[in-house]
Amino acid sequence: MVKTKSIFVCQKCGVQSPKWLGKCTTCGEWNTFVEEVVNKKQSTSKLSVQISGNQPLTLENIKTIKNQRISAGINEFNRVLGGGIVPGSLILLGGDPGIGKSTLALQLALGLPERKILYTSGEESLQQIKLRAERLDIINDNCLFLCETSLEHLIAHTEQMQPDLLIIDSIQTVSTETIESSPGSVSQVRECTSAILKFAKRNDIAVILIGHITKEGSLAGPKVLEHMVDTVLQFEGDTNYMYRILRSNKNRFGSTHELGIFEMRSNGLREITNPSEQLISKVNDDVSGTAIAATIEGARPFLIEIQALVSSAAYGTPQRSSTGFDLRRLNMLLAVLEKRAGFKLIQKDVFLNIAGGIKITDPATDLAVICSILSSNLDIAINHKNCFAGEVGLTGEIRAVSRIEQRIAEAEKLGFSKIFIPKLNKGFDTARLKIEVVKASRVDEVFRKIFR
Repeated sequence: MVKTKSIFVCQKCGVQSPKWLGKCTTCGEWNTFVEEVVNKKQSTSKLSVQISGNQPLTLENIKTIKNQRISAGINEFNRVLGGGIVPGSLILLGGDPGIGKSTLALQLALGLPERKILYTSGEESLQQIKLRAERLDIINDNCLFLCETSLEHLIAHTEQMQPDLLIIDSIQTVSTETIESSPGSVSQVRECTSAILKFAKRNDIAVILIGHITKEGSLAGPKVLEHMVDTVLQFEGDTNYMYRILRSNKNRFGSTHELGIFEMRSNGLREITNPSEQLISKVNDDVSGTAIAATIEGARPFLIEIQALVSSAAYGTPQRSSTGFDLRRLNMLLAVLEKRAGFKLIQKDVFLNIAGGIKITDPATDLAVICSILSSNLDIAINHKNCFAGEVGLTGEIRAVSRIEQRIAEAEKLGFSKIFIPKLNKGFDTARLKIEVVKASRVDEVFRKIFR
């Protein structure tokens, strides 16, 4: 006998309530509770449990199986995953609408002619997918396409085909008949992902799930969804710029610090193998307010151009604005400049921009940020052959940064003549370098050397 009852589920965090609430008591969001029907089987007798299936084993008795990773055919995608796609793993790919998630997934599917791929879509028709594939100009006879939103039909087709890779676009459009709530609800997303997870692990099929993004920028659905999958990838970028960045927020089979950079073109995404040359302006004229920073994202060093504009405040309250850089850290660096270096910027507007539309969290860019700000304030240009790498502390000291050798090597490869680094960074040979390495312990030392 089946009992039917209704519960109210928060679509933001997944908490359940027996009655409707205007404000969620867990996440604090308003008007997020939706009524869902739950079927509960009534127990008439005690369950008889039999020991069967998997048995507990010691570490010595567990057989080690090295799964051969599936090369994605896209080097930047392989870099972020840690070498390729692991069979039987679940990858959740999220990003803003129109950023290129479906294009990346389709380009990945069509770029593996030696593998059997099943691409299922609940958002686009087969004709729309074909138009997108013709724009990419890639042909793959081993890639099959399916428009399906039913979880039961999707699993049946996958079990019959037994592909090496299953791509679902998107998980919010898939629904199961066992849950009576609408597609995209917390219960549907959780149950569908759980069923796909069990099927993928049992049949050793790699799965890529494309997920939607909420207005706050987080993945839609319950937080438990990110705990269920093996890898969470974030595809981000400004739609006004052509660059796209693929980050790994969670990876059970690799590092979470890797980063892949793409360029969106009319015929799909193009890999950026040398981002330093793309992110630095090719103009050789010295212009005030610009400085080059040597940064590292994951295992990749590259140089970025930091632009600053300092002007007199037109109104009573000066403006502080930053694009691609943490605004709170910018305010901290401005306070250090005023307290430790004696530069009065309290009555001036400060605008900061990271060229290329990317976001940087590396603290080693602090030195380049304050140099670009002072360059704009004094209207004195910094030599375009100079670059910087150093973290600025609250006392005005320049703190040591990690992997300084790779930063110096990247600057030397791109033809820079001088790099400013922290004095505390030691243990490497500067005699064999073709670039001049200038060490400094405080910010005022750097200012005297570049603005003299």
